[in-house]
Amino acid sequence: MSTERAPAEESAEEGVGGGVTVEPVPRRRSMTRRLVRYGFLAVALGFGAWAVGRQWDDVVAGFSRLTPAALAGSLVAVVAALLGAMLTWRTLLADLGSPLPARPAAKVFFVGQLGKYIPGTIWPVLAQMEMGRELGVPRARSAAAFFLMMPIQLATGLLVTLVTLGWDRYGWLLLFIPLLLVLLEPKVINGVIGYALRRLKREPLERPLTRRGMLTALGWALTGWIAYGVHLYFVAPQGGLVFAVGAFALSWCLGILTFVIPAGAGVRELAMVTILAPHLDQGAAIAVALSSRIVIIVGDLICAGLAGIAARRDSV
Repeated sequence: MSTERAPAEESAEEGVGGGVTVEPVPRRRSMTRRLVRYGFLAVALGFGAWAVGRQWDDVVAGFSRLTPAALAGSLVAVVAALLGAMLTWRTLLADLGSPLPARPAAKVFFVGQLGKYIPGTIWPVLAQMEMGRELGVPRARSAAAFFLMMPIQLATGLLVTLVTLGWDRYGWLLLFIPLLLVLLEPKVINGVIGYALRRLKREPLERPLTRRGMLTALGWALTGWIAYGVHLYFVAPQGGLVFAVGAFALSWCLGILTFVIPAGAGVRELAMVTILAPHLDQGAAIAVALSSRIVIIVGDLICAGLAGIAARRDSV
């Protein structure tokens, strides 16, 4: 019988009796990924806390005007809206060829979304790409699903604005609709993605986006806007539910257009104060905008925490 041993076996035995420890490479990579993930979460949470703390007095004043029931209803509506966003992303990812079970998909989406509170625009997509890769999702596919969310949210948000706030005041938004409709055409999207991947010298996507997948994603996005409007209505019921839906959609769309600002911070609030002007004085409108921002931050944290716990239980 041969007494030769493979190099890996020799290294393992030397680590036990010879005082030389050779850690397996997969374990090192796993530890590195875990440290990076925890570091990402710490930085994201830090910026979220900073966003709350720098306007703490105004935040307290805003919340003092709300009843516990209104706060609870607002938070529940925010969680529902965030679920709508997750299902929009999950639908796109499945249509592109990577269907994920609900709990792992929620973990990737919600934990990755915490990166929007870090200055810069790349952190959410980088987090989702790395977490998705551990579930077998190619990075290019994760990136495609992430970036497709923006035109979908803009198109549905502008449509909701036109329907709820009136054509007379916001009819100028019609100028953007043709462009967004072109960008939402699957043939156009597939061509743009294919061109980008060729320029990056990456393999093309295995499955193109379909019209059915796009329509399903649009449906979930519309559901999310309605839930966000309900959230704002609990905070500021003066204008009515329909007005709240449109006011939040328009302010959020303007926030989306400010790519360099973390989560549209400041821009969304300024837009919301302006839109609420017919129904609230400036001080009350500012309190409403800040209260809305804090409830959404809390909703993000709740969704990320619950999704992480659920996914961890599944892996045990």
